[in-house]
Amino acid sequence: MRSDYKELDKNKVYFITGAAGFIGFHLSKRLLDEGCTVIGLDNLNDYYDVNLKKARLEIIKEYDKFKFIYADLQDKEALEKVFKENKIDIVVNLAAQAGVRYSLINPDVYIQSNIVGFMNILEMCRHYKVEHLVYASSSSVYGMNVTMPFSIHHNVDHPISLYAATKKSNELMAHTYSHLFGLPTTGLRFFTVYGPWGRPDMALFLFTDAIMNDKPIKVFNHGKMKRDFTYINDIVEGVIRLLNNPPKANKDWNKEKADPGTSSAPYKVYNIGNNKPVELMEFIEVLEEKIGKKAKKEFLPMQDGDVPMTYADVDDLMRDVGFKPDTSIREGIGKFVEWYKKYFGEKCI
Repeated sequence: MRSDYKELDKNKVYFITGAAGFIGFHLSKRLLDEGCTVIGLDNLNDYYDVNLKKARLEIIKEYDKFKFIYADLQDKEALEKVFKENKIDIVVNLAAQAGVRYSLINPDVYIQSNIVGFMNILEMCRHYKVEHLVYASSSSVYGMNVTMPFSIHHNVDHPISLYAATKKSNELMAHTYSHLFGLPTTGLRFFTVYGPWGRPDMALFLFTDAIMNDKPIKVFNHGKMKRDFTYINDIVEGVIRLLNNPPKANKDWNKEKADPGTSSAPYKVYNIGNNKPVELMEFIEVLEEKIGKKAKKEFLPMQDGDVPMTYADVDDLMRDVGFKPDTSIREGIGKFVEWYKKYFGEKCI
């Protein structure tokens, strides 16, 4: 762990975009449980079930130190109003148009949300002297890279979906602002996040819903995909440890041997993944066991934009903040199934 590592500062004001989203909800709740002040923003779009977002929001709205703002990142005036009226110390940008496959169908929304929206966040952080911008990137940026495990020190110039390209763009934009304006920025490459309150468009939710309702599940690449499935609590722990540890300029950075994972600017990216790829068929077997029911499987070829395997190198995360995700899929899937049954009750059993 870094010698200058700082614990979570509960006196700071944390602004979280995408607060009604999967990761945003869990991070907001954790910060609030720690006694922090959180301002959450979300546009509650209908990419997936808005009722799930509202149900998450109802939980965090119960906290006295939480303020919710209904707005869109593309609305610069609304965003500026938030920064003018509140002294925001740390920004966590989790609002984005998610999904690899949807980016093949509706590319425009990715540019507006992930590029224009992120540009507005950068401008607010610059002009209102934010101490640290932490933002969601994605393991998708590794694209055609086949060197395993994926390292932040690898080149990521070959994305294979527009979603991945927008996330790579976020990293480039953040670096520019770190270089030009000294804004400390930390990009987080999340690896296949799952757990209670998860997204309905993700495999675990889709599979559980199908199995519980006697419908077939779609198994892409004939089940030979491998994913570094990362439990939501591990993701949140990684984010929490980084919040009050903004990157510093690397004085030893060499322009002639440019390391993509660090910079002469106060810029850094980290992988947050379980560091243990699991084959999709094993994932399904554990899910079947936890539900107590076999899945009807429809085997299909690889989807455009998908990669056969993800595997996170988390050495930098471990070195800098002393943390490595380690929740097993058996434990994590079990907790998701418990939540699913409780949340949906009789509606789908």
